Formats: sequence, C-alpha cells, structure tokens
Amino acid sequence: MNFFTHDTVQLAYIDIAPAGVDIGEPILLIHGFASSHAVNWVNTLWVKTLTAAGRPVIAFDNRGHGQSDKPHDPASYALPRMAGDALALLDHLGIPRADVMGYSMGARIAAFLALAHPDRVRSVVLGGLGQHLVSQSGLSLAIAEAMDAPALESLTDPTQRMFRAFADANGADRLALSACIRGARDIMSAEDVGRIACPMLVAIGTKDAIAGDPHQLAALNPRARALDIPGRDHNLAVGDKVFKQGVLDFLSERG
Repeated sequence: MNFFTHDTVQLAYIDIAPAGVDIGEPILLIHGFASSHAVNWVNTLWVKTLTAAGRPVIAFDNRGHGQSDKPHDPASYALPRMAGDALALLDHLGIPRADVMGYSMGARIAAFLALAHPDRVRSVVLGGLGQHLVSQSGLSLAIAEAMDAPALESLTDPTQRMFRAFADANGADRLALSACIRGARDIMSAEDVGRIACPMLVAIGTKDAIAGDPHQLAALNPRARALDIPGRDHNLAVGDKVFKQGVLDFLSERG
C-alpha cells in the first residue's frame, strides 16, 4: 500500500502495472460509500480485468474509508474536495490524463472531476449512478442516521440495514461515514452534465433501486451512453461480467 497527502488528509492508494503489454492508457478507480479500493475493485477482479487488458490501474481509498484518514467533520467531504483528492493523486503520480471510473458515490466524485478538469479526464464511467446525479444530493440522510444508530438490530428500514451491515462488515469508522453522508451533498445540474466534455458510460443494474435511471442521465450529454446490467441490484452489479465487458468495449471505442 502506498500513501500520499492532500488537503492535510493522508490517502492510501495502489498503482498496478499491466499484466502484459502496457497500452499507455491509465485508469483511475474511485470506490463507493462505505467501501474501499480493495472491496470495490480488487475483490471484484476489476483490477485484474483491466490490467489484463493492458491498462495501468490506480485506485485509492476515499477520505473516511479504508486505510485513508477519517475526518469527522462533514465539511471535509464536500464533493469538490473529494474530487480534488483524485486529481491530487494523478498529480502525485505524474499522470497528465486518465480514464476515470467511479461506482455510486465514487461515480459522483468522478463526474465532478470530469466537469472541473476536462483536460485531465479522457473518459468517465459512472457505475451505479444515473439520474440521481442531478435529482438527488447524494445518499439519503437516513443512511447517516443508520451509521449513528447504536446497533444494526435497532434498524428496521431495509436500506438503512443494508448500508449499516456493509459498513460493519468492512470494519468502517461509522462517525466518518456519517460525516461523509452529511458533507457530500453537492448536486450537479442537468446543464453541468451536458458540459462534461469527454465520452461517458452510465452503467446500472436493472434491479438497482438506488441509482436512478441511466438512460435519462445519458440523454443529457451527447457523448454519453447507457449500459443496462441485467438482473443486478446496486451491490451485485459492481463485479458483473456484463459491466466489465461493457467498460472494456467502451474504453476501446471511446476514441
């Protein structure tokens, strides 16, 4: 594991070379809420899939997650600051331009990065995030309340229980996750989505009740297209083979 510091926060990351021929097109992976680079990208074999295709892979633990620092101040989690962490990692590694793929909260961060720094993002993949990028300001505050609850058993709402159980299984700092939910409330307008200058893939499971419609979001940008991941919900879509093949095809065709 490697570390660098940005905005007074120490962040953990990996930098993995291709398995064979390096095609010289690095991809930066940004994980979702209550996850980590390992859970989202290594355990699901995304890193193996992408490096096998000749792509250098960079992935990091967002602030508040994994092995990175975990501030408890909601202001630390404003999306432009979290997108700034991603940009700082590219700077730290001397990477002038990269494809960027995020999942769920990570997709929201990736969208803010692509909008603010079009010269640094070759293409963007938004996994597990559709129309809710513009219609909702992040995950429900009820998820923060689930992190603050004394125990999983005290929760009855299925979505609250799902996120709390996931956080507990990963040994997460629940105070940091609560702060993250409360701080990462920045919303992107439909006009801003239309201004994202790079090719965009919006990939969502057909049983995902959290992300919002991928086709509605893709319709906001002439360079975007949607990918349905059949029969998968928000959690199970992450490592799906249709998702992986769709991303590989998109990266090969994006120009």
